[in-house]
Amino acid sequence: MSFWDNLKDKVAGMNASLQTNISKFKNADFANGTMAMCAMIAAADGTISGQEKGKIATLITNNEMLKIFPAAELKQKFDHFCDKMTADYDFGKVEAIQAIAKLKSKPDQARAVIQIGIIIGGSDGNFDSDEKKAVKEACSAVGISPADFDL
Repeated sequence: MSFWDNLKDKVAGMNASLQTNISKFKNADFANGTMAMCAMIAAADGTISGQEKGKIATLITNNEMLKIFPAAELKQKFDHFCDKMTADYDFGKVEAIQAIAKLKSKPDQARAVIQIGIIIGGSDGNFDSDEKKAVKEACSAVGISPADFDL
């Protein structure tokens, strides 16, 4: 099985797992953490293009797993983290990591944020090294080994 076929299978499995468990994650820290993770994926190469931001925003609003939150609320949170990283990448990234790190004491939610990062990163069929690095940084923030996700 090719790497991409394997990645697609894993993403499909993660998606199914998250859909089963996501309703118990309806809280502000989880919403902030997921949007911070999505913004980190958008900014993984150091910049956020309008096209990339729009594409990820569409994925967020159309994602069944995140429909437990109002779309406008998620968009506002995503835009907040993207704007912070656009204004000052390093400080914005620190803020995003801090939002993700708030889930360290909630391992199920932390894992779900990591899975969402992988799903968003791989949604275009190219989970590149910058996106993997962003997910690894998120793993570190919540104390989860990247190896748990084959990273």
